[in-house]
Amino acid sequence: MRRNTVPGRQMGLPPAVRMGLERCLPALLVVVAVSCGREPGPQAGKAGTDGQRTITINNVEPRRDVTGAIVDAHDGCLQYFGGRYYLYGTAYGTSDRLSSTNRYRVYSSPDLARWTYEGELLRGQPAGVYYRPYVVFNPKTHQYVLWYNWYPELWDGQTGVAVSETPVGPFTIVNTNVKLSRLHPGDGSLFVDEDGTGYFIYTAIDEGYAIRVERLTPDFLGSTGERSDILAIGTEAPVLFRRFDLYYALCGPKCLACRGGSEVQVFTSGAPLGPFVTKPGANINRFPENYVPTVTAQGNGSVRVPTPAGMYQYRPETNVVSIGAKNTPYITAQETWVAKIPASQGVLYIWMADRWSSDPGEINGHDFQYWAPLEFDSHGDILPIRALKRWQLSPIP
Repeated sequence: MRRNTVPGRQMGLPPAVRMGLERCLPALLVVVAVSCGREPGPQAGKAGTDGQRTITINNVEPRRDVTGAIVDAHDGCLQYFGGRYYLYGTAYGTSDRLSSTNRYRVYSSPDLARWTYEGELLRGQPAGVYYRPYVVFNPKTHQYVLWYNWYPELWDGQTGVAVSETPVGPFTIVNTNVKLSRLHPGDGSLFVDEDGTGYFIYTAIDEGYAIRVERLTPDFLGSTGERSDILAIGTEAPVLFRRFDLYYALCGPKCLACRGGSEVQVFTSGAPLGPFVTKPGANINRFPENYVPTVTAQGNGSVRVPTPAGMYQYRPETNVVSIGAKNTPYITAQETWVAKIPASQGVLYIWMADRWSSDPGEINGHDFQYWAPLEFDSHGDILPIRALKRWQLSPIP
């Protein structure tokens, strides 16, 4: 079993090189190949005329590792550390996803095509239900840091943090209940800015499933308490990333298992803690003909939102977007991450989502993932996600 000890960087490239790659393509360029035929097994790709290897991302079959086993890693993230790709996720096996048998796994790949199972992430985890593992590299401590969402009892949400000297772990738990601004966090994910500052974007269950962003301590092991206003309520599956000087926060309506997928509302800001704004119709995973105007709760009123404990009523700090009035996604998947990947075409922002209940055999651990490159217009707005059965890219080796 591989234990990679190569010091990692978020992109594996110096900052000046990364910025140059990003700025060379104002609008994302990808080579897309769509076909109706079935392609057996993982696509290792082939060399192009320029010698650059091209691989195929397949969205109509489950991803497999080098032994032929289906990759069981969901609701997590894809990272590029030290010249190698790492896919982190929750392994569900044959469970119903609400099981204490859930485990965190990591797979690695040299090229996004050949995947090797590296093992389970956590060591000595308490009994509970575990979801959404996210790993980042801390440039100050030179540790890999894992944040995760878990429930000693459903839905008593807690956020845990663990560390490792390598990207594949095992990770040692530092804190099983990180102190955040809200007591019962749900879904959450990590973001590391170009200056090495860490942030956590998460759903506050006790605040009507509200989305907030909090700044992390320099070691990434806790929150400084600095936080954004509420971005939206009635939400889950939040993701935060940066492109040039614009920060993007993505989230969708809360839904149980999301069998039909989930829409994706887009918020933008010039700073990681906001203020964030959204535009009418800024939903990148929705049929245009099913557009429903976003409902906004004014700051001088009160909002009532259902939670597992009943109706929750509060007065918002500012105007708050209410998500989920209608959920008719174009791509039948729920987002989990936006991976920032260096490629020959430039820096790619790959939208990753889980296609819950997609396995014909109804094995949750075999559900597919959907990966698609995000595309941006000249104003920096994200264009609607495209339905791609297969597409190609040339990752930097």
